[in-house]
Amino acid sequence: MTLKGKTAVITGSNSGIGLGIAWEMARAGADIVLNSFTDTADDHALAALIAKETGVSARYIKADMSKGAECRALIEAAGRCDILINNAGIQHIAAIEAFPMEKWDAIIAINLSSAFHTTAAALPMMRQAGWGRVINISSAHGLTASPYKSAYIAAKHGVIGLTKTTALETAQEPITANAICPGYVLTPLVEAQIPDTMKEYNMSREDVIKNVMLTRQPSKEFATVEQLGGTAVFLASDAAAQITGTTLSVDGGWTAL
Repeated sequence: MTLKGKTAVITGSNSGIGLGIAWEMARAGADIVLNSFTDTADDHALAALIAKETGVSARYIKADMSKGAECRALIEAAGRCDILINNAGIQHIAAIEAFPMEKWDAIIAINLSSAFHTTAAALPMMRQAGWGRVINISSAHGLTASPYKSAYIAAKHGVIGLTKTTALETAQEPITANAICPGYVLTPLVEAQIPDTMKEYNMSREDVIKNVMLTRQPSKEFATVEQLGGTAVFLASDAAAQITGTTLSVDGGWTAL
Protein backbone atom coordinates (compact mmCIF):
# COMPACT_ATOMS: atom_id res chain seq x y z
CA MET A 1 0.00 0.00 0.00
CA THR A 2 1.95 2.97 -1.27
CA LEU A 3 1.00 6.56 -0.59
CA LYS A 4 3.84 8.00 -2.64
CA GLY A 5 2.95 11.39 -4.08
CA LYS A 6 0.35 12.11 -1.40
CA THR A 7 0.64 14.66 1.39
CA ALA A 8 -0.72 13.82 4.84
CA VAL A 9 -1.49 16.55 7.38
CA ILE A 10 -1.75 15.18 10.93
CA THR A 11 -2.99 17.46 13.69
CA GLY A 12 -1.62 17.05 17.20
CA SER A 13 1.27 14.97 15.91
CA ASN A 14 4.41 15.85 17.84
CA SER A 15 3.83 12.91 20.21
CA GLY A 16 1.65 9.88 20.92
CA ILE A 17 -0.94 8.61 18.46
CA GLY A 18 -0.47 11.47 16.01
CA LEU A 19 3.27 10.94 15.78
CA GLY A 20 2.80 7.19 15.41
CA ILE A 21 0.41 7.76 12.50
CA ALA A 22 2.84 10.23 10.92
CA TRP A 23 5.64 7.65 11.00
CA GLU A 24 3.50 4.95 9.37
CA MET A 25 2.22 7.37 6.73
CA ALA A 26 5.82 8.34 5.94
CA ARG A 27 6.89 4.69 5.76
CA ALA A 28 4.11 4.19 3.21
CA GLY A 29 5.59 7.02 1.14
CA ALA A 30 3.40 10.01 1.99
CA ASP A 31 4.91 13.43 2.55
CA ILE A 32 4.17 14.61 6.08
CA VAL A 33 3.02 17.79 7.80
CA LEU A 34 3.33 17.55 11.58
CA ASN A 35 1.45 19.93 13.87
CA SER A 36 0.96 21.04 17.44
CA PHE A 37 0.50 24.31 19.33
CA THR A 38 4.19 24.60 20.28
CA ASP A 39 7.02 25.73 18.04
CA THR A 40 10.26 24.34 19.43
CA ALA A 41 13.49 23.05 17.97
CA ASP A 42 12.39 19.55 19.00
CA ASP A 43 9.19 19.89 16.98
CA HIS A 44 11.12 20.71 13.82
CA ALA A 45 13.73 18.05 14.63
CA LEU A 46 10.97 15.41 14.62
CA ALA A 47 10.03 16.37 11.08
CA ALA A 48 13.68 16.31 10.05
CA LEU A 49 14.10 12.85 11.59
CA ILE A 50 11.08 11.46 9.73
CA ALA A 51 12.40 12.88 6.47
CA LYS A 52 15.87 11.44 7.09
CA GLU A 53 14.66 7.97 8.08
CA THR A 54 11.99 7.52 5.40
CA GLY A 55 13.09 9.71 2.48
CA VAL A 56 9.83 11.66 2.30
CA SER A 57 9.34 15.40 2.71
CA ALA A 58 8.34 16.31 6.27
CA ARG A 59 7.57 19.68 7.82
CA TYR A 60 6.30 20.97 11.14
CA ILE A 61 3.69 23.76 11.21
CA LYS A 62 2.52 25.36 14.43
CA ALA A 63 -1.23 25.92 14.80
CA ASP A 64 -3.47 26.16 17.85
CA MET A 65 -6.34 23.75 17.25
CA SER A 66 -8.56 25.62 19.72
CA LYS A 67 -8.78 28.48 17.19
CA GLY A 68 -10.77 27.92 14.02
CA ALA A 69 -8.80 30.44 11.98
CA GLU A 70 -5.51 28.73 12.86
CA CYS A 71 -6.97 25.31 11.95
CA ARG A 72 -7.82 26.59 8.49
CA ALA A 73 -4.50 28.42 8.20
CA LEU A 74 -2.66 25.14 8.90
CA ILE A 75 -4.19 23.56 5.82
CA GLU A 76 -3.47 26.61 3.71
CA ALA A 77 0.14 26.67 4.93
CA ALA A 78 0.52 22.98 4.08
CA GLY A 79 -0.28 23.93 0.47
CA ARG A 80 -1.61 20.46 -0.25
CA CYS A 81 -3.67 18.03 1.79
CA ASP A 82 -4.50 14.69 0.20
CA ILE A 83 -4.85 12.90 3.53
CA LEU A 84 -6.20 14.76 6.56
CA ILE A 85 -5.77 13.10 9.96
CA ASN A 86 -7.74 14.95 12.63
CA ASN A 87 -6.05 13.70 15.77
CA ALA A 88 -5.61 16.70 18.11
CA GLY A 89 -7.29 16.24 21.47
CA ILE A 90 -7.24 16.98 25.19
CA GLN A 91 -9.04 15.52 28.19
CA HIS A 92 -10.44 16.67 31.55
CA ILE A 93 -12.29 14.57 34.11
CA ALA A 94 -14.97 15.99 36.41
CA ALA A 95 -18.63 15.54 37.29
CA ILE A 96 -20.99 17.51 35.05
CA GLU A 97 -22.00 19.98 37.75
CA ALA A 98 -18.35 20.62 38.61
CA PHE A 99 -17.01 20.65 35.06
CA PRO A 100 -15.24 23.99 34.46
CA MET A 101 -16.83 25.95 31.61
CA GLU A 102 -13.46 26.82 30.13
CA LYS A 103 -12.48 23.13 30.05
CA TRP A 104 -15.70 22.21 28.27
CA ASP A 105 -15.13 24.95 25.69
CA ALA A 106 -11.50 23.94 25.13
CA ILE A 107 -12.27 20.23 24.71
CA ILE A 108 -15.11 20.87 22.26
CA ALA A 109 -12.93 23.31 20.31
CA ILE A 110 -9.84 21.08 20.08
CA ASN A 111 -11.45 17.64 19.90
CA LEU A 112 -14.40 18.48 17.63
CA SER A 113 -14.51 21.95 16.11
CA SER A 114 -10.92 21.73 14.86
CA ALA A 115 -11.88 18.73 12.71
CA PHE A 116 -14.69 20.75 11.13
CA HIS A 117 -12.39 23.66 10.33
CA THR A 118 -9.56 21.59 8.88
CA THR A 119 -11.99 19.50 6.84
CA ALA A 120 -13.68 22.61 5.45
CA ALA A 121 -10.28 23.92 4.35
CA ALA A 122 -9.01 20.60 2.99
CA LEU A 123 -11.97 19.47 0.89
CA PRO A 124 -11.44 22.08 -1.87
CA MET A 125 -7.81 20.91 -2.18
CA MET A 126 -8.92 17.28 -2.37
CA ARG A 127 -11.50 18.09 -5.02
CA GLN A 128 -8.93 19.98 -7.06
CA ALA A 129 -6.53 17.02 -6.79
CA GLY A 130 -9.29 14.54 -7.65
CA TRP A 131 -8.62 12.36 -4.59
CA GLY A 132 -8.77 12.63 -0.84
CA ARG A 133 -9.00 10.90 2.52
CA VAL A 134 -10.36 12.35 5.77
CA ILE A 135 -9.48 10.17 8.76
CA ASN A 136 -10.80 11.36 12.11
CA ILE A 137 -9.46 9.93 15.35
CA SER A 138 -12.49 9.42 17.56
CA SER A 139 -12.41 6.93 20.44
CA ALA A 140 -14.14 3.96 21.98
CA HIS A 141 -15.77 6.81 23.89
CA GLY A 142 -17.22 7.99 20.59
CA LEU A 143 -19.35 4.84 20.67
CA THR A 144 -19.82 4.31 24.42
CA ALA A 145 -19.77 6.47 27.53
CA SER A 146 -18.17 6.70 30.97
CA PRO A 147 -18.92 8.99 33.88
CA TYR A 148 -16.98 12.21 34.47
CA LYS A 149 -15.87 12.65 30.85
CA SER A 150 -18.86 14.57 29.50
CA ALA A 151 -16.97 16.97 27.23
CA TYR A 152 -14.63 14.35 25.80
CA ILE A 153 -17.45 11.91 25.12
CA ALA A 154 -19.69 14.59 23.60
CA ALA A 155 -16.83 15.68 21.34
CA LYS A 156 -15.88 12.15 20.27
CA HIS A 157 -19.51 11.28 19.50
CA GLY A 158 -19.65 14.52 17.53
CA VAL A 159 -16.55 13.54 15.55
CA ILE A 160 -18.36 10.42 14.35
CA GLY A 161 -21.37 12.48 13.28
CA LEU A 162 -19.09 14.89 11.42
CA THR A 163 -17.38 11.94 9.75
CA LYS A 164 -20.68 10.55 8.47
CA THR A 165 -21.78 13.93 7.14
CA THR A 166 -18.44 14.43 5.39
CA ALA A 167 -18.77 11.00 3.82
CA LEU A 168 -22.27 11.72 2.51
CA GLU A 169 -21.23 15.08 1.06
CA THR A 170 -18.34 13.43 -0.82
CA ALA A 171 -19.94 10.06 -1.58
CA GLN A 172 -19.92 10.48 -5.36
CA GLU A 173 -16.34 11.75 -5.43
CA PRO A 174 -13.02 9.91 -4.99
CA ILE A 175 -12.91 11.18 -1.40
CA THR A 176 -13.66 9.11 1.70
CA ALA A 177 -14.19 9.99 5.35
CA ASN A 178 -13.90 7.53 8.20
CA ALA A 179 -13.25 7.51 11.94
CA ILE A 180 -10.84 5.34 13.89
CA CYS A 181 -12.02 4.55 17.42
CA PRO A 182 -9.10 3.51 19.63
CA GLY A 183 -9.43 2.02 23.06
CA TYR A 184 -6.51 2.44 25.43
CA VAL A 185 -3.29 3.02 23.54
CA LEU A 186 0.23 2.71 24.92
CA THR A 187 1.54 6.22 24.38
CA PRO A 188 4.45 7.86 26.25
CA LEU A 189 1.87 9.69 28.38
CA VAL A 190 0.17 6.44 29.41
CA GLU A 191 3.52 4.71 29.95
CA ALA A 192 4.53 7.49 32.35
CA GLN A 193 1.38 6.90 34.43
CA ILE A 194 2.10 3.22 35.08
CA PRO A 195 4.76 3.55 37.84
CA ASP A 196 2.60 5.95 39.90
CA THR A 197 -0.43 3.68 39.48
CA MET A 198 1.66 0.70 40.63
CA LYS A 199 2.53 2.58 43.82
CA GLU A 200 -1.05 3.77 44.37
CA TYR A 201 -2.51 0.25 44.14
CA ASN A 202 0.56 -1.64 45.40
CA MET A 203 0.40 -3.86 42.33
CA SER A 204 2.82 -5.22 39.80
CA ARG A 205 3.06 -3.60 36.39
CA GLU A 206 1.17 -6.51 34.80
CA ASP A 207 -1.64 -6.39 37.38
CA VAL A 208 -2.01 -2.61 37.07
CA ILE A 209 -2.28 -2.85 33.31
CA LYS A 210 -4.78 -5.73 33.29
CA ASN A 211 -6.85 -4.98 36.38
CA VAL A 212 -6.78 -1.19 36.63
CA MET A 213 -5.95 0.49 33.34
CA LEU A 214 -7.52 -2.06 30.98
CA THR A 215 -10.60 -3.07 32.95
CA ARG A 216 -12.84 -2.21 29.96
CA GLN A 217 -10.53 -3.60 27.27
CA PRO A 218 -11.24 -7.36 26.98
CA SER A 219 -7.94 -8.19 25.26
CA LYS A 220 -6.10 -6.85 28.34
CA GLU A 221 -3.51 -5.44 25.97
CA PHE A 222 -2.90 -1.87 24.89
CA ALA A 223 -3.23 -0.95 21.25
CA THR A 224 0.00 0.53 19.89
CA VAL A 225 0.57 3.73 17.96
CA GLU A 226 2.04 1.60 15.16
CA GLN A 227 -1.22 -0.36 14.91
CA LEU A 228 -3.22 2.85 14.70
CA GLY A 229 -0.81 4.14 12.08
CA GLY A 230 -1.25 0.97 10.06
CA THR A 231 -5.02 1.31 10.28
CA ALA A 232 -4.79 4.89 9.01
CA VAL A 233 -2.55 3.79 6.12
CA PHE A 234 -5.10 1.15 5.17
CA LEU A 235 -7.96 3.69 5.18
CA ALA A 236 -5.86 5.97 2.97
CA SER A 237 -5.09 3.18 0.50
CA ASP A 238 -6.93 2.20 -2.68
CA ALA A 239 -8.06 -0.97 -0.89
CA ALA A 240 -10.35 1.23 1.24
CA ALA A 241 -11.78 3.28 -1.63
CA GLN A 242 -15.33 2.03 -0.90
CA ILE A 243 -15.05 2.33 2.86
CA THR A 244 -16.60 5.65 3.84
CA GLY A 245 -18.82 7.06 6.56
CA THR A 246 -18.00 4.35 9.06
CA THR A 247 -15.99 3.70 12.21
CA LEU A 248 -13.14 1.25 12.66
CA SER A 249 -12.56 0.22 16.26
CA VAL A 250 -9.05 -0.59 17.49
CA ASP A 251 -10.06 -1.29 21.05
CA GLY A 252 -9.28 -4.89 21.98
CA GLY A 253 -12.98 -5.76 22.04
CA TRP A 254 -14.14 -2.86 24.25
CA THR A 255 -17.18 -1.97 22.11
CA ALA A 256 -18.12 -5.64 21.67
CA LEU A 257 -19.26 -5.78 25.28
